[in-house]
Amino acid sequence: MYEFEYMEKVHELLQKAYKTNREQVGFLAEKVAECVKNNKLIHTFGTGHSHMIGIELFARAGGLGNVNAILDPDSLTAFGAQRSCALEKLTGIADVIFDNYKIEKNDMMIISSNSGRNALPIEMAMRCKKEGVFVVALTNLEQSKAAVSRHPSGKKLYEFADCILDNCVPSGDALLNINGTLTGPGSSISSMFLLNTIVTEALKICAEKGIKAPVFQSQNVDGFNNDAIYEKYDGRIKHH
Repeated sequence: MYEFEYMEKVHELLQKAYKTNREQVGFLAEKVAECVKNNKLIHTFGTGHSHMIGIELFARAGGLGNVNAILDPDSLTAFGAQRSCALEKLTGIADVIFDNYKIEKNDMMIISSNSGRNALPIEMAMRCKKEGVFVVALTNLEQSKAAVSRHPSGKKLYEFADCILDNCVPSGDALLNINGTLTGPGSSISSMFLLNTIVTEALKICAEKGIKAPVFQSQNVDGFNNDAIYEKYDGRIKHH
């Protein structure tokens, strides 16, 4: 019978993430339900691989319709991994990206950054705070606290957040060490696990309070039509 170390480590990671973030998950489920009730958007932002965490919530089957993924090319790997890695360390870019999206006061912004040390996610959080947007930092809290900031403020992402989610991965985002090589990333899995738990709990809250939540259904299952959700947020969500 096969035994796969990575699978075992992921199981342990999810248990740790659950225990560590249980209170924050409950709190954020209430906040997400509040966003739905008040017709506010939930924006997601991340650089490099961290942007995939936001895409997990965006325009997907079973996902909320009021999610706006910020997919600016300068923050992604679409035009080169090394390029995006260099750009996320530069100051001044966050304001340019922010101004290209319709982000309003009392919206929510989920910012994903494993290290939380680079200028772009930090300045996105700073701009959101200035504009009255509720900031969620999804980060590796242990690694971030130990890291040296690459921002002139000397601070890290979590220090600008209204709520912090800890993905609980080891430093370097590696669950395995194979002959001295670190491998087996876990941050995407634990982060998506936490966010999907928040969304599903928020939907339960909405159902209990009689709030109609916009939820996408699979376009490959007959009998469902998501057009009404797209129309509801037309002009507000950029990448629809």
